[in-house]
Amino acid sequence: MSNRFSQRSYEREIMDDLDSGGQEMAVTLRELEVINRNLGGNAVSISGLNKLVKGKAPGRLLHIADIGCGGGDMLVKMARWGRSKGIKLQLTGVDANPHIISMAEENTSEYPEIDYRVIDIFSEEYRQSRFDIVNCSLFTHHFTNEELTQMFRTMYEQSALGFIINDLHRHWFAYHSIKILTRLFSNSPMVQNDAPLSVLRAFSRSDLETLMNASGIHSYDLGWYWAFRWQLIARH
Repeated sequence: MSNRFSQRSYEREIMDDLDSGGQEMAVTLRELEVINRNLGGNAVSISGLNKLVKGKAPGRLLHIADIGCGGGDMLVKMARWGRSKGIKLQLTGVDANPHIISMAEENTSEYPEIDYRVIDIFSEEYRQSRFDIVNCSLFTHHFTNEELTQMFRTMYEQSALGFIINDLHRHWFAYHSIKILTRLFSNSPMVQNDAPLSVLRAFSRSDLETLMNASGIHSYDLGWYWAFRWQLIARH
């Protein structure tokens, strides 16, 4: 691995600006949904849900939070998963950007089991929230290792069953591939900038193992999925 990929970048993405919104954000969220769908990324979180509820047969309402929910596409996937399994769900999308939440509410208006909260996940108000499962898809790479240690502890404490992290593998092939794909097919300057940068901000296996150890969480499974995704499942 070259020096560029040996450790995480902390360079901020355009999307990290909580004032980002409007047509550019709408185009960006639509393109990200297409990328995740075509590269199979969303399936990593659904696989994690199946593993966490396997053998538990919850005969009650299951409350799942999707933090950093973006345009709500993962929440729709989870709603369809719940309906196909006959599992009653309450799904809560969490994001600190009110513009993104507004778009997500419009995108998911046909799913009454989905609601939203505009809240900072590092706030005390959020820390007091309780769920059965917390899902993070392409969200954790936006934070420093110190922030992630705190975030992992919070998610573990607030989830009855556990949490799922679905995020990128920092790898030279993933970086150059997504850079070429977004230059060829993206109409969004935000996607063209942020998608390759996301890979540089992402994780090696040892990064995630170190973070889990620092968080004091030892009951977890970590697996690699195409295309260059990590699935980390913390269990109670």
